[in-house]
Amino acid sequence: MDLATLIGLLVGMGLVGAAIVNGGNALIFVNVPSLLIVVGGTVATLLMRFPMADAINGLKVVKAAFFAAPPSPMALIEQIVEMARLARKEGVLALESVEPEDPFMRQAIAQVVDGVDAGQIKRNLETELEQVQSRHDTNIGLYKMGGDVAPAFGMIGTLIGLVQMLSAMEDPSSIGPAMAVALLTTLYGAMIANLLCLPIADKLAFRSEEELFTKRLILEGVVAIGRGDTNPNAIRNMLVANLPASGRGDDE
Repeated sequence: MDLATLIGLLVGMGLVGAAIVNGGNALIFVNVPSLLIVVGGTVATLLMRFPMADAINGLKVVKAAFFAAPPSPMALIEQIVEMARLARKEGVLALESVEPEDPFMRQAIAQVVDGVDAGQIKRNLETELEQVQSRHDTNIGLYKMGGDVAPAFGMIGTLIGLVQMLSAMEDPSSIGPAMAVALLTTLYGAMIANLLCLPIADKLAFRSEEELFTKRLILEGVVAIGRGDTNPNAIRNMLVANLPASGRGDDE
């Protein structure tokens, strides 16, 4: 679990909640029409701008912002080095017995075992990376769009509330509810955008960079094995050179 995401969400909501409770009756901040305008309008817009499959998948990937645990790059490098050592000692067909947990690595090793040309393996894996990047960009774009749309519907709700208030000035009892809609829709839109949609979009972008980086390490290492470059130390040095100094562990 990514504690930073969870802590940030809880602290943000907690501070807003504390400010609300400290000011008196918290129930005055609950307004169903305002919620319908902001939440319903945001969901409706996203459904219009994205295919249904992408919208549903966008809900599923939220867990990546909270629970994703990318593999350690150094652990992946050591796994690739062990495969290079095995291929050097027993030949690439010996890699058939290797069953990596990472699906991308399994796909890459299977192509090496099948005797696919190293250049073709690289092209195949790069195409797969492009597909992964495209899926990630769609998911990130969905939440960024939500972050843009929610405040806009908050403003729409504000205008609706103001119109209702101004059209019923002769009835003082209707001014309060209309003003509540006007103000609370803006609050709801800002909270949905800044406490949910935009932070999730940024965290998904960060997770995307992590995943693509580890996949590129796998690509480079497996393609090197496919070319016949099975010197374990050479492969380790080549891959470790891609890591930041802080991620090299004992190698630094």
